[in-house]
Amino acid sequence: MIGHANTVLKCGIFGLSNFHEQEQFFFTPGQIFSCLAISLHNQGLTRDGRLQARTKSGSKLHQCSTLYGFRYSNMSSQVLENMGSNEVIRDYLEDVPLSFSYEPAMDALSSLITRQKRGERSNVMGKYGKLDRMLMYLKILGLEEQVAGLKIIHVAGTKGKGSTCTFCEAILRESGFRTGLFTSPHLIDVRERFRLDGLEISEEKFLQYFWNCWHILKENITDALPMPPLFQFLTVLAFKIFVCEQVDVAIIEVGLGGTRDSTNVIKQPVVCGITSLGMDHMETLGNTLGQIALHKAGIFKHQIPAFTVPQLSEAMEVLQERAHELMVPLNVAAPLDSKNLKGVKISLSGDHQLINAGLAVSLCKCWLQRTGNWEKILHNDSQETDIPEAFCRGLSTACLSGRAEIVYDKFSKYYNSSATDENSCGNLIFYLDGAHSPESMEACARWFSSVAKGNGKVSPLSLSALRNFGNGCARHIKDKVEESHVISKQILLFNCMEVRDPQVLLTHLVNACSSSGTHLSKALFVPNMSKYNKVTSGTSITASDSTSGDFSWQFSLQRIWEKVIHGPDPVLDRSTMMNRTVSLPSLEFLYEDAFHCSAADQHLACSAVMPSLPQTIKWLRDCVKEKPSVRVQVLVTGSLHLVGDVLKLLRR
Repeated sequence: MIGHANTVLKCGIFGLSNFHEQEQFFFTPGQIFSCLAISLHNQGLTRDGRLQARTKSGSKLHQCSTLYGFRYSNMSSQVLENMGSNEVIRDYLEDVPLSFSYEPAMDALSSLITRQKRGERSNVMGKYGKLDRMLMYLKILGLEEQVAGLKIIHVAGTKGKGSTCTFCEAILRESGFRTGLFTSPHLIDVRERFRLDGLEISEEKFLQYFWNCWHILKENITDALPMPPLFQFLTVLAFKIFVCEQVDVAIIEVGLGGTRDSTNVIKQPVVCGITSLGMDHMETLGNTLGQIALHKAGIFKHQIPAFTVPQLSEAMEVLQERAHELMVPLNVAAPLDSKNLKGVKISLSGDHQLINAGLAVSLCKCWLQRTGNWEKILHNDSQETDIPEAFCRGLSTACLSGRAEIVYDKFSKYYNSSATDENSCGNLIFYLDGAHSPESMEACARWFSSVAKGNGKVSPLSLSALRNFGNGCARHIKDKVEESHVISKQILLFNCMEVRDPQVLLTHLVNACSSSGTHLSKALFVPNMSKYNKVTSGTSITASDSTSGDFSWQFSLQRIWEKVIHGPDPVLDRSTMMNRTVSLPSLEFLYEDAFHCSAADQHLACSAVMPSLPQTIKWLRDCVKEKPSVRVQVLVTGSLHLVGDVLKLLRR
């Protein structure tokens, strides 16, 4: 696109003073759009050029926005009047919707993915290490000093990082502070990773900051300093957003490990936290708990306070040793006692969340003390030992999608003629939890067992009577259910990444469910819609409904499941499982008793490999429609990618 200094730049919209009349300059469509959008937003203009009252954050935005290395200041009223009448700007804004560059932004982000699947080594070249590159990117964007000025809570760990960070954000927001939260991964849309005051960043603001960072970095790449890989770029983008939005507190979740994580360019956080540690990401972090703990302790900074939760001795010893080396005061936060919450209930389900909530309370109290704000929060509460009311409000309202989340399928209500109660939500219920480690799988199973038994006004079928038939298949004996003919069936919808050990995950899941009195009658194994090498938005179209493709991983999962349920069986060999075709089972399959299993003739009544996720959701809805007297409770777990894909389908 060609512009003239007396048109787009006529009013100094980009703050460039050295252009002369009729002097031509060149921008790509993405550049001119991003510059124009940022400039107009910063001046409080709508698409038709009218001035709007600016919010506190909007009025500050111009102070830090840097376009192609130039800074611009407030415009005079005369400039604004001239700009408002500028036909080029007005026509451009009318012709190009803000969402125009959103899918291109997703394509741009996808181009930064350097691995086709997890476990592969990144192919980023150059002479600089990851953290050196991160510091250089921040310097190019003019963010080095500003990031140092952020008041940060930095959190690492294996399990509960996202929950702990979410609790921290809600607590400090309820305490009256402007908050920024950076977490990963996202489930549906990449904007979920960036929250301002508890809400994911708007599409408009995301595009402004994204294209700004993108073009500045693109203009400065060299053979020695290529474009940052995806997570590094998103981390830089998070710092850009939080600096420009002038948040009071930035809560930053570590992506992977700690020592070499992209977020570890943070030099002076206010406080650090380490959540529960376990065996995960061993291909990167090491094969022992001690090695993993050492990576996590890499976020400790000299004399900066840190908190952790009760850990296994192998992990705790490493954390304490590293803390001693850096003179870090390391304290163990006790799990939250729900009796101290003044009658409120924490919003995130599961007993394990009391551990995360206890850590969040300690981190927030320390942050408030070190920033000189603790007394201001405490003055309304009677005793210092009490949890402040603002903390209680935060703990009771924190929201994190895809973790212990229950979704009633709205479609099942519409065609379920028996759902006459105005409070009824239908008989297809999804229980979503992105558990993907042995420890989190056990916590997920306990949560599911607890909530599945108590959902709705009608008591589900009692599972107290259980008999075994033949080669170990389980058959549920229906107890008498008083006052209702509605029964419940609990089934599993599962997938996991190939770098994980499904034998361990599924065994922990089944054992934990059984010990809680819950028995999964069916297991459905399905490929994800989302791809590791593609960033998508909530509205992205994915070619996911095809039955063609490689289902060998799903058949492997099914074979493992059958062995977990049946015990060793020579008929369940690999070749038998892999040669089966993939198609939707009949609707009767869902209600078929498990004792009909016959591995010899490949009739497996306990499990099925499904051709696609959209077809699976439709099949489940058809099953409920066929038998409205049955409540189907679907546990979706094993992968945050799977959970995100299911949520995307349910929200359409």
